[in-house]
Amino acid sequence: MTGQSVLITGASGFLGGAMSRALAEAGATVVVGSRDALKAQRVAEALPGDGPHYGVELNHLDEESLNKGFDAAVKAAGTIDVLVNNGQQGHAMDLTDVTAEAFSQDLQNATGYFLLARKLRDHVVSRQTPGSIVMIGSMYGVVGSYPDAYKDVCVASPVQYHALKGGIIHMTRHLAVYWAKDNVRVNCLSPGPFPSQKAHPEMVERLKQKSPMARMGQPEELKGPLLLLASRAGSYITGQNLLVDGGWTAW
Repeated sequence: MTGQSVLITGASGFLGGAMSRALAEAGATVVVGSRDALKAQRVAEALPGDGPHYGVELNHLDEESLNKGFDAAVKAAGTIDVLVNNGQQGHAMDLTDVTAEAFSQDLQNATGYFLLARKLRDHVVSRQTPGSIVMIGSMYGVVGSYPDAYKDVCVASPVQYHALKGGIIHMTRHLAVYWAKDNVRVNCLSPGPFPSQKAHPEMVERLKQKSPMARMGQPEELKGPLLLLASRAGSYITGQNLLVDGGWTAW
């Protein structure tokens, strides 16, 4: 991806960190978007490769911040060729106690994804260059979760999270067919079970029993799939949802 500039949100997170490193290792100039400008800059400075990499303040749940953040990314890198919509803000509330307000707030992530995607599309079209957008979905946007994996150990997988990720996957298809004529590819990368160290260990053991591979995913295992969708290696791929789930959705 040498010569390409990528804006990625949520790059300091468990999976976002691995994805941002993959982009940098592949030669891209990476712009890290975060609600915290100092945090974004620290993450950018720690990325591998020749760089330079940049950090910008960008809250994708706030339209004004989103617009300013995108413009700052363009100013810093000169151009943006690829967008990775990875940032995620949500409530740890399941279908037993989620409020209407929390449910609606969590769905705003999809609004932010769309607005950023449209910014990228307009930016590359104005330059008459190709663009690539990668939405981050989830296997839980395709299938329901197993209630017994969570019972008596932690809250169930949030219903609003399932609604959000399912919506993002279908939005990917919709945008792809409208923007194909603009030479803008739109795809979705949907991780399966990639629990962080914060996850309840008993829940993780139960999830392993549900997976054909009988193990959880490692963040580094998202690097190759992301690069396929983000780079020219996937130049004839658009409107797709690539599941990286260890075979979870195969049975």
